[in-house]
Amino acid sequence: MSSPRHEIACTGSAEVYKNPWMTVREDRIVRPDGSEGLYGVVEKPDFAIIAALQEDHLFLVEQYRYPVKKRFWEFPQGSWEDRVTDPLTLARAELHEETGLLAGSMLHAGHLFLAYGYSTQGYDIFLATDLEQQEVTLAPEESGLITKAFSIADVETMIREGIVKDASTVAAFGLLKLKGLL
Repeated sequence: MSSPRHEIACTGSAEVYKNPWMTVREDRIVRPDGSEGLYGVVEKPDFAIIAALQEDHLFLVEQYRYPVKKRFWEFPQGSWEDRVTDPLTLARAELHEETGLLAGSMLHAGHLFLAYGYSTQGYDIFLATDLEQQEVTLAPEESGLITKAFSIADVETMIREGIVKDASTVAAFGLLKLKGLL
């Protein structure tokens, strides 16, 4: 495998916005044809998304998503902005926090990028099995979160009919299906 070729050169970078959850930077660039430009980049930590499978049912969570002002069903997922950890530890913690489930087995199914046209954020996909229900301990940002198990067929229908709109959930479900894990 050859080393990656940089097709766009960065000649300068400035942080234009920062909060505890993300940083936005503006890079001055030079394209291969010599033309100059600007590129905005959103830096966010990677997250984990977990498909928790019990028999033929998957656990989804429904929560209010402020940017789009609606509630939607999705796989449990999250990141830790205040500390770095390995994806497996993050996945186990997020699954337990949002659903109260502990997984006896966590299979890493892959890594994808959320929107690499403007963001550095990626995510690790896990299939959680051998589940044990415990008490849910929601973070304040997750108040009102609902957990429910749906059959795999129902989740597929929800995706097809646009009830599930979270791109990460749709991609994770598709990847797990393609790999024969669902």
